[in-house]
Amino acid sequence: MEMNLTKPIVFFDVESTGLNITKDRIIQLSYVKVWPNGEEKRGDILINPEMPIPAESTAVHHITDADVAGKPNFKQVANDIKQIFVGADIAGFNSNRFDIPILVQELDRAGVELDVTRCNFVDVQIIYHKNERRDLEAAYKFYCGKEMDNHHNAMCDTETTYEVFKAQLKHYGMTEMSIGELAQEYGSHNKNVDLAGRFIYNEQGKEVFNFGKYRGQLVEEVLAKDSGYYGWMMQGDFPENTKSVLTKIKLRLAGK
Repeated sequence: MEMNLTKPIVFFDVESTGLNITKDRIIQLSYVKVWPNGEEKRGDILINPEMPIPAESTAVHHITDADVAGKPNFKQVANDIKQIFVGADIAGFNSNRFDIPILVQELDRAGVELDVTRCNFVDVQIIYHKNERRDLEAAYKFYCGKEMDNHHNAMCDTETTYEVFKAQLKHYGMTEMSIGELAQEYGSHNKNVDLAGRFIYNEQGKEVFNFGKYRGQLVEEVLAKDSGYYGWMMQGDFPENTKSVLTKIKLRLAGK
């Protein structure tokens, strides 16, 4: 048995117009969905970002404006994409820092809610970096003895990440660990309150700021003493998920 699954897990990767989670758009989403019985399903979706793809981004993933011309925009495929992830755990390579936050941001923009609060997040990069500290291409060579043929293509990266993960489980004797156990052991995301990690839980399980002048301070205390900070963040360049989490904390504080 290659993986100890109690529910489906989706390995996925996105290519985008850039690396700004709030402003850039997804142009390709590829996935491998695996069920506890071993069934696998693959998909590769090209998306029209409704904006020009910068040349520097095309130089990385080789997707051009012509490639996405005539493809559906994200809103048109948002519900289909949501169904891929509903009820599943989520895995990827550097997915906790980029792929998951930009996916949730795109879904929010399209008016589609994906509840990820019950998901286990397994970032294959974290497992790798904690044990070997290299990139995906090196991980593939190290664990699988193979060379990547089409690096920075979403489908190639997704398939490679899935293959590396299975090899990691065997290499480190982790095949009996559940996805929940792996997420707890290797998921730096576990301390995040919001997906982007602007707020994290401290040792007492309280939300604290993880950036800026209030780093390390309790969110509730900051909102109580600096009422304008909430408005500044709501008007700022923060992901919708971050703003939603902040609003929930503010409402909870108002109800005390």
